[in-house]
Amino acid sequence: MKKLLVSIFIIILSLTIFANEKVGAYTTLEEPLAKELFDEFERETGIKVEWVRLSTGEAVARMEAEANNPQASIWVGGVGLGHIEAKQKGLTTPYKSPMARNTPDKYRDTESYWIGLYVGPLAFGINTDRAKELGIKVPEGWFDIIDSKYTKMVRVANPGTSGTAYNVVTNIISLFGGNEDLTFTYLKKLDNSIDQYTKSGSAGGKSAAIGEIPIAIGYLHDLVKLKAGGAPLEIVIPKEGTGFELASMSLIKNGPDSLNAKKLYNWVLGEKAQAMIAAWYVIPVSKIAPKDKVVVEIDTLNTVNQDYEWDASNKERLVERWNKEIGSK
Repeated sequence: MKKLLVSIFIIILSLTIFANEKVGAYTTLEEPLAKELFDEFERETGIKVEWVRLSTGEAVARMEAEANNPQASIWVGGVGLGHIEAKQKGLTTPYKSPMARNTPDKYRDTESYWIGLYVGPLAFGINTDRAKELGIKVPEGWFDIIDSKYTKMVRVANPGTSGTAYNVVTNIISLFGGNEDLTFTYLKKLDNSIDQYTKSGSAGGKSAAIGEIPIAIGYLHDLVKLKAGGAPLEIVIPKEGTGFELASMSLIKNGPDSLNAKKLYNWVLGEKAQAMIAAWYVIPVSKIAPKDKVVVEIDTLNTVNQDYEWDASNKERLVERWNKEIGSK
């Protein structure tokens, strides 16, 4: 009888421990993809992912505010510059995942603080029904979209909260050969075309998809996903050259569930998760990710030269200037 009671106690204890297995996560993936990934991880491992969806800027701000008492242990997705910024601020911690061998060196941090998941170039999404109704042509590039005929017809995110929008700023800096004054002259002209600055980089595309606004600036995969869902969108990659994100993943320094965070980190880099991510029309960087859903290869695009470290190091200064000269107006 005593042995039976001990056995029952051990079983109950094991079930209790198993039921309490969890990991806190911040994610910048689109909510349906995040839910799909994290639900599948829980089904396979029994570890519940308690996740919050944040834009890149919000994620860095949240981690910074919680630095002395982290509430999450992993950040999945988000523009790579945000992950570099988090590293520079001491908010993340290195991890040499055994799965990292499948990701080319150029898409991961040399000190293992972050690892790339997919590449996403900037693009324009134009609602063809609204364009026809308004009698406007489809803009082909950055210098078309600032024409007065597009006044208040474009939607993009705020670079203070969105990595997508900050990527627009660095894209223009690259086009002007690093000349920041010319860049802000351009951004002020672009501001005339903007009807609203959203918090999230993908929000503009969703508005264009339903015809709330004719044109949106966002990442290619977000726009392609909307078009695949039936939205009347024409997608254009700016002819002068486009910037791109390297959506990444990091472990949060002193996170409360570090062991389970590493399990999730490795799982996201595995074949099943990579296939789920690739199905969202992104350009995966892992060698084991399927390529059949890829709309365009990054090497075939006219991309600008991006210096991730410079972009991350100068973000606070450039966003402050944007807020002063454009955002506050």
